[in-house]
Amino acid sequence: MISHIVLLKCRPDTPAQQLKDMFEALAQLVDKIPGLQSYTGGSNNSPEGIDRGYSHAFYMLFDDQQSRDNYLSHPAHEAVKVLIGATLLSVEDNVLVVDF
Repeated sequence: MISHIVLLKCRPDTPAQQLKDMFEALAQLVDKIPGLQSYTGGSNNSPEGIDRGYSHAFYMLFDDQQSRDNYLSHPAHEAVKVLIGATLLSVEDNVLVVDF
């Protein structure tokens, strides 16, 4: 199994509906991309104060590395990346991805 974690620094002025639409589109990928087992995501609510500006996150679980690799180039993923990008000031320094 491959875990895929993405941290986002979303613009503070991003409308709540836009964030909701982004997370709903991410959730719909489970039905569209073979090997994507599960998804969860939301806004940061940690009381620890060490978020370093990351305001939102999502987590996906894939069957294997090949499933994750197929997801990366899948057209449905590309469409969601546009929605994600619209919430950020820029992709550079505002997205962190870790897979293990």
